[in-house]
Amino acid sequence: MRTPMSVASLLCVLALSASAQTKTSGKLSCGKPDVNSNADIPDVTGHMVALSKSNCTWSTGLEIEGAKAKSAVDVGMVEVHGSAGNNHGYNVTTMDNGDKVTASYQGTATMNKDGSSTFKGTWKWSSGTGKFKGIKGGGTFKGSQAADGAATADIEGEYTLAPPPPAKKGEKKPN
Repeated sequence: MRTPMSVASLLCVLALSASAQTKTSGKLSCGKPDVNSNADIPDVTGHMVALSKSNCTWSTGLEIEGAKAKSAVDVGMVEVHGSAGNNHGYNVTTMDNGDKVTASYQGTATMNKDGSSTFKGTWKWSSGTGKFKGIKGGGTFKGSQAADGAATADIEGEYTLAPPPPAKKGEKKPN
């Protein structure tokens, strides 16, 4: 008799945790990088590593629990083999309430002869401050970069926030 009850309880917990994910999306626009350097790897022609750091704005708001994304700093690295690249990096976004969320990302890029590129990949929340401490989730991105390094990306994903800590005896529960 206990087995069916346990399975039913487990299914309810899984359904509740699945529904706790909240969808979010936005469009990130990054200017020409402040840091933009690369180094050729002398093994084969067209093999290099590039590092960039850009200041960004959310032209279409990413929203988390009523707070809207304002600005971001994006630091990324790409390893290029001819016209194909593998990238990874971090995006630290400041929300309009002053809290920050950090996402790590990885993906692929296709370089064009004029220095522009297209890219796509996946990302996941790695940390948050204030009300976003303990944020979990992730999603996908795709975008393009101009020859001067300015880029735009469409971001889609989900998040779950950690439950607030329990109130100590005699304290009010946080909202």
